[in-house]
Amino acid sequence: MAASPDLPRASTLEELLDLEELDRDLYRAHNPRRSFTPHLYGGQVAAQALRAAGLTVPEGRFPHSLHGYYLRAGEADHPTIMRVTRDRDGRSFSARHVVALQRGEAIFTASASFHIDEESGDFSGVPLPADIPQPEDIAEGLGNEEVLFEMRPVFGDPPPGPDEWRASRKIWGRTRERLPDERVLHACGIMYFSDMSTGFAELDVVGLPRGGTSLDHTIYFHRPTRADDWLFMELEPVSAAGARGVYRGSIHDRAGRLAATLVQENLMRPWATQPLPR
Repeated sequence: MAASPDLPRASTLEELLDLEELDRDLYRAHNPRRSFTPHLYGGQVAAQALRAAGLTVPEGRFPHSLHGYYLRAGEADHPTIMRVTRDRDGRSFSARHVVALQRGEAIFTASASFHIDEESGDFSGVPLPADIPQPEDIAEGLGNEEVLFEMRPVFGDPPPGPDEWRASRKIWGRTRERLPDERVLHACGIMYFSDMSTGFAELDVVGLPRGGTSLDHTIYFHRPTRADDWLFMELEPVSAAGARGVYRGSIHDRAGRLAATLVQENLMRPWATQPLPR
């Protein structure tokens, strides 16, 4: 059955994350006005799942991690139901489980954890690269306004030889609109951004595609960061074998603070067989 043409459509990230409450712990999420992929963008579903979870936690608790699994391709012309289970509310942490549903079937599941602010020492072992160009000096790489983030990829010189090869994908990004001063909303924006590319895009290895269907995604939020200011994301491949590949990434704010760390696993079958069911 086709989706109703009267269903709400989002034109900004804030609208995309404005979920409709159907009942306690049950929300309806809508899609952009047009789809820039044949199916739902995975980062959108993950961001909406995190948003749904955040709507059920006590005030003053903010996301510090999400672990999600992509189970089925979502339909861009059909709304998604977010069902939240309140696993636990402790003295300083809240744990939530979210199932994203379309037509009665799970398309994505996630476990998310929220934490109160606590004082501690501060350390970061992943610095912002010193030699990257500033976003104002780079032309926008994805000019399609259906992509709710403004994206400016950084292209560097290739290494001189295979012994020095270290493939990575580097991107500046920010939301196309100014967001309200709501910390969970900005974390959801970073979640949306974190799935925008792949760590295998620059890799050139015989028998491996340069990317593939997302299987699972993990993100850790380290420091409060705005998604409507420039963010720098660097992705690098870790391993590919058995038709699966893992890459890791870091997201910094413009001041050089490490905002988030991410890890994703992709299905790495040859392109001709990518659509086969998981």
